[in-house]
Amino acid sequence: MVASKGPGDTNRESWMKTKNPDFRALVEEIFQKAAFIRELGIELVDIGAGHCETALVLQPKHLQQDGVVHAGVEATMADHTAGAAATSLVGADEYILTAEFKINFLRPARGDALHCRSRVLKPGRTLIVAESEVFADPAAPSHLVAKAIVTLAVVPRGVPGTSR
Repeated sequence: MVASKGPGDTNRESWMKTKNPDFRALVEEIFQKAAFIRELGIELVDIGAGHCETALVLQPKHLQQDGVVHAGVEATMADHTAGAAATSLVGADEYILTAEFKINFLRPARGDALHCRSRVLKPGRTLIVAESEVFADPAAPSHLVAKAIVTLAVVPRGVPGTSR
């Protein structure tokens, strides 16, 4: 496991514990294999122990009928980015599934791109809680458009009834 200095450490990666030293490659693989995420165009920007950042260049297909980003696009981005942050902490013999999430849409999302930052708030053996923040203009990081709390289940690979 990667050593932990404690939550007071300003370098988040230094205090989050990961069971998989190859988590970066695993998260990159997940982004490559997730067909829906690829179709939307969500791209991995950064991954560290307990945190993840993604970006999406907006296209007409991401907009709803009134010209703002569809809530489903924002929710998918928040969920998948939180899942990647959680994946960075689990073992190679485990994977992550969303158990529950709640999202608040704070204002209509407009612009050329979305940026999402997720961080694990509470790592656990069976459940991990993360938060995601979605910003509508990466050049103006104070333009928060959505915030989600995501509860993620840690699932052992090879469990009957699962696809892995």
